[in-house]
Amino acid sequence: MPFDQPPPVEQVIVTAARLPPSAAEAAFSVVHLSEGDLVRSQRVDEAVAQTPGVSLFRRTSSLSANPTTQGISLRAIAPSGAGRTLVTLDGVPLNDPFGGWVIWSQLAPESLTGIDIVRGAGAGPYGAGALTGVIGLRERDSGIAADVSAGELGSQRASAAAVSTLGRLEFFGAASYDKSDGYVPVRGDRRGAADTRTDLEAKSIAGRVDMATTLGLLSLRGGFFEEDRGAGLAGARANASGNVFSATLVKAPRGAALGWRLQAWRRTSDLFNTSVAVAADRSTTTLANSQDKTPATGKGANVALRRKVGGLEWELGADARFNDGEERERLYRLGVLNAYRVAGGQTSVVGAHADGSWTTGPWLVAGGLRLDHWENTDSHRVERNAATGAITLDAHPADRDGDVVSGRLGVKRELANDVVLRASGYTGFRPASLNELHRPFRVGNDVTEANATLKPERLQGFELGVSRKGDKGLVEATAFWNRIEDPITNVTLSGTLRQRQNAGEINAVGLEGRAERKVGAVTLTSALSVTDARVDGGSDAPQLTGKRPAQAPIWSATAGLSAQLTDKLTLATDLTYEGKRFEDDLNSRMLDPAYRLDARLDWRVRPLVTAYVAGDNLLDANIQTSRTADGVAGYAAPRIVRVGVRVAL
Repeated sequence: MPFDQPPPVEQVIVTAARLPPSAAEAAFSVVHLSEGDLVRSQRVDEAVAQTPGVSLFRRTSSLSANPTTQGISLRAIAPSGAGRTLVTLDGVPLNDPFGGWVIWSQLAPESLTGIDIVRGAGAGPYGAGALTGVIGLRERDSGIAADVSAGELGSQRASAAAVSTLGRLEFFGAASYDKSDGYVPVRGDRRGAADTRTDLEAKSIAGRVDMATTLGLLSLRGGFFEEDRGAGLAGARANASGNVFSATLVKAPRGAALGWRLQAWRRTSDLFNTSVAVAADRSTTTLANSQDKTPATGKGANVALRRKVGGLEWELGADARFNDGEERERLYRLGVLNAYRVAGGQTSVVGAHADGSWTTGPWLVAGGLRLDHWENTDSHRVERNAATGAITLDAHPADRDGDVVSGRLGVKRELANDVVLRASGYTGFRPASLNELHRPFRVGNDVTEANATLKPERLQGFELGVSRKGDKGLVEATAFWNRIEDPITNVTLSGTLRQRQNAGEINAVGLEGRAERKVGAVTLTSALSVTDARVDGGSDAPQLTGKRPAQAPIWSATAGLSAQLTDKLTLATDLTYEGKRFEDDLNSRMLDPAYRLDARLDWRVRPLVTAYVAGDNLLDANIQTSRTADGVAGYAAPRIVRVGVRVAL
């Protein structure tokens, strides 16, 4: 070959930088949402919530939920504002470095190609935070999707995502804008002048470039988001913002060749949040505190090696996450500035894992083991008198650390007639967030104190499942038992005063199932989740023994219909039901059972263009989301009808 002629280059197909799904995944309870499942939802959390057992805190989506309550949990064991589920985007954690919640407006459904929901504690490659499971988001790696809509309550939305290839480079870009005039959560004669709209304005932008190299596929990504919203009370607002940058190098295993992933990321976030006290007749509010800034930074890295030889597949890896942040707050008494507070610290988790599976004939055996070391350091809480500047509180709790071993083991057996049986057991843990450790908060007249001595939550569980999938549909059912030790719970101390504590344990027994059936041009779907979770407060909180965890319903179910009415016209409906849940730990504030009907009619104008009309909460049901100590209920959004146009390629 002449020296001036470049050597031939192997043709490489560029896709998003992620390792392929491991064979071990099939041994555990996993729900896959496709791009088609995301089309009907305006927000990612609303799409995920269609899976029974997925718990959005307070029954509210990111349309109206305060940033501090956008936590998500699986299996309705014990929902919380911080969330007990790890949420990732192609391996990068999306949970906020200060609070653990997920600001869902940072991603639009159009930017994703699918979602994988792993129910049950995540050991193996998932690590800390995956107490009740993992929600893995997969970013778009091909095509174009755009959606523009407008509707009631002054709702306006525009979102677009596209992928383009130029030589050895692939470019991804996404942007979204969401605006709503909102609604007043309190209704009827209990509403007062203090009750205002939960207006919203959210925007996000993200970009990614993928490049094939001799070492593998290199992916560089950056994203920014900001949302501003009203809290439903005069004088109470919240603004959340942040950005994330990540770099990923992946080489997928081919044949017996070794594959790997090397990933690093850095995320920053900030939160402005004001809280108010409400007059007894709800005529006025008085400023209680102003959380002016909550600067936080999360950074981390992970590495994994994977190989498959015959029926044996294994993965070895390590990961590290470091969070630091603090809240800077002004405190008011009877509306007058009284004190300044600065509180925060640092948390970290460093771990290593070994995960593997063995497939032989109809059998699959999978397991994983993790060792993690966690630390809470540099804890501080300093309060000063606003008038004199004198220090009234100067607390610096001692540094704390510990080691946690967790693991999982699953077995799957394929039988005749496409029937599959599986069984699995697992453990997991979640360290307390900086928010839980250091920041007191207020909702209306309810005050919750922080607790810098919180221990990590631990979960053990096992489950049995059976499924059958055929040409015309599927049916599956899973029975499970879970126990959370040292759950972080808001424990009532007196009246409207609570404190975050590790309160005994929570035991949950449940059954979840789903079915899908195709009958000609009609597809019928249904799903059910039954979770009976109970608290054993032990000697620390005996008053909670026998109670249900706050915000944890026993029953939830969905039923859906998708019908191809004509070549161009499609109808889709979803009916959701949820049983009663309780607002508080003492089960004294009950939220009534709720149902919701959503519907959407699509008209294919052109091969790539669809016009639609959609109705959320079409029957205008009263869905209770909160209840105050004096019995005033708050509600989710009323009926919202919107029209829009979607372009997809």
